[in-house]
Amino acid sequence: MKVLIVNGSPKGKYSCTLQTSLYLEKKFKDCEFTVLHCGQQIRKYEKDISLLIDAINAADLTVFSYPVYTFICPSQLHKIIRLLKENNCDFKGKFCTQISTSKHFYDATAHKYIEENALDLGFSYIKGLSADMDDLTTDKGQKEAVAFWKYVRHCMENGIAEQKINRELPAIPAFTASAAAVEKKEKFDTVIVTDAEDTDLNLLQMIEEFKAVYPYPVRIVNLREFPFDGGCLGCFKCAVSEKCVYKDGFDEYLRKTVQSADAFVYAFRIKDHSPGPVFKTFNDRQFCNGHRTVTMGKPVGYLISGHYTLEQNVRTVVEGRAQVGGNFFCGAASDDNDPTVGIAAMAQRLAYATETGYNQPADFYGVGGMKIFRDLIYVMRGLMKADHKFYKKHGFYDDLPNRQLGRLIAMQLVGGLMAMPQVQEKAGTYMNEGMLMPYKKALEKADKE
Repeated sequence: MKVLIVNGSPKGKYSCTLQTSLYLEKKFKDCEFTVLHCGQQIRKYEKDISLLIDAINAADLTVFSYPVYTFICPSQLHKIIRLLKENNCDFKGKFCTQISTSKHFYDATAHKYIEENALDLGFSYIKGLSADMDDLTTDKGQKEAVAFWKYVRHCMENGIAEQKINRELPAIPAFTASAAAVEKKEKFDTVIVTDAEDTDLNLLQMIEEFKAVYPYPVRIVNLREFPFDGGCLGCFKCAVSEKCVYKDGFDEYLRKTVQSADAFVYAFRIKDHSPGPVFKTFNDRQFCNGHRTVTMGKPVGYLISGHYTLEQNVRTVVEGRAQVGGNFFCGAASDDNDPTVGIAAMAQRLAYATETGYNQPADFYGVGGMKIFRDLIYVMRGLMKADHKFYKKHGFYDDLPNRQLGRLIAMQLVGGLMAMPQVQEKAGTYMNEGMLMPYKKALEKADKE
């Protein structure tokens, strides 16, 4: 079996993710592995993508290999997928899967992104392997990798693959801004971050509509005007210095031009089931801030052109990014669902949150994501010094289980009592009343205020 590894990591042969494929190569000697370092050599493939197209056509199985970067895969692999689509590639009859490594922070959205695009490209797609960064160093992780490869081969031998949902996408009507401009108040600074091109007519009109109905002045930052030297390299040099290894000045630009604002609106056209390569480069390069939620408390809204209501994975990424960042998600207005109403509602929420400082407690998207980051930084605090200092200052470690000593002792006592049959018989009503005692105190306090 001829296997092509499309290595999307910017680290090339030094990719931790790649080691899983190299391990499988040693375990399955009847497979012929070829590795293309597409992420590290992105400029080469931007000049001639036929090198990759020919390699895919020559292989029986293509494996997209990458580390998870900010909810999806690195921007370099985004560009590869964009190039394949721009060349109208159809890999019908070819199998593909994926291998990623991460700390399982939104690895599900990364895998869904690859899956949706693989199906678009005609691949017979087989569910991939999402491994922890350290899995391959353990017996358990090695067994899981081998079992995964046997499963992939079983699927190939029996023609088992994921089915693409075939549906007719309705045409999105042209949108023209029509709202009269409201009087502007000068108190707050709001920035619209976009990658809009001249051909993104609906998106540009949505931006104009928002500017008209929003009660505060708006400035626009177009990412296409910034001279990015490249996507995030995952080098971790910024973990200590807080400075990006690139010399293009993005870290200072980000902090002074974008993150200094009081509120943010992100405006993009959906490309390849994502905001696209330019926005992905912008998001990945924000790792110069490490895992620090430096804009928490500031509200965000979105203007999105495309079939946003049908793109569940994009919706998850959009809402998840806001919650993990500690930002109030004011909504996403899209041109596939009455943009006039959506823009007005989002603008009103954004203005209210900016004026009052309103934020909502996170649900699973935010709580789950931040617990993964919290545990990661706590373990790696010797390296990620800036992150550790930030997390400590803002109390992110306060809910670590080993710091809830009083509750741990109380639960041990309650558990010991509940194990006694004579206590179990009498505990029902008393247990319920006991659980409500803290709530009664809160209600009594509210009654006195």
